[in-house]
Amino acid sequence: MKLKLLIALIFGIVVTAGVKAQNVAIKSNLLYDVTATVNLGVEVGLAPRWTLDVSGNLNAWNIHETKRWKHWLVQPEARYWFCDRFSRHFVGFHALGGQYNIGGLKNNITFLGTPYKNLTNNRYQGWGVGAGVAYGYALILGKHWNLEFELGIGYIYNKFDIFECSGCGRRVGSDTHHYFGLTKAAVNLVYLF
Repeated sequence: MKLKLLIALIFGIVVTAGVKAQNVAIKSNLLYDVTATVNLGVEVGLAPRWTLDVSGNLNAWNIHETKRWKHWLVQPEARYWFCDRFSRHFVGFHALGGQYNIGGLKNNITFLGTPYKNLTNNRYQGWGVGAGVAYGYALILGKHWNLEFELGIGYIYNKFDIFECSGCGRRVGSDTHHYFGLTKAAVNLVYLF
C-alpha cells in the first residue's frame, strides 16, 4: 500500500509539472541499489536555480530468518543550484520520514552516540522523522544523463519497540533516540526529460 502511494505521488508530480526539457528528472540511487533497496526519485524544476526532489525507497525482503533489514523512507528536498538547475553544485534542504524493522546484524559499532552494536542481539521496530542540509554535485554525462553525488547531515527523531531477538515476537521495551549525523548519501543515475 505504501509503495503504491509513493508511486502515485511521484507520477502526480511528473504529470502536474508538464514534462519539458531540463524541467523533470527521474533517478535511482546506486547506493540503495547495492543493498537491494528499491528506490525512485523525481526532481522537478521550480525556478531557474530551484528544484524539488522527492525520493523514496523500500526494502521489504528478509535477509535471513535471523536477520532483518526492512524499511521504507520518503525524503523530499528543496535544492538551490549555483549554476543552472541539474548542473554542477547545489545545496539541499531535506525532510525525511519512514519506518523500519532491523535486527540480527552482527557488529561492534558505536558512532556519534548511536550504539549500532545493539542490532546484534535485538530487533528494533519503529519510525523516524527528521531534517537536514546537503551538498551535492551533478556531473553531466550527456544530453539526458547525469551522475549526481550528494551527502547530507541532520537530525532524526526515532521511536521504536525493542524485541529480544531478530526472529522472535517477544517485546522487551520501547524507547526513543535522537540521532545527529549522516541523513543522506547518494550516487544517483539521473535521466533528464
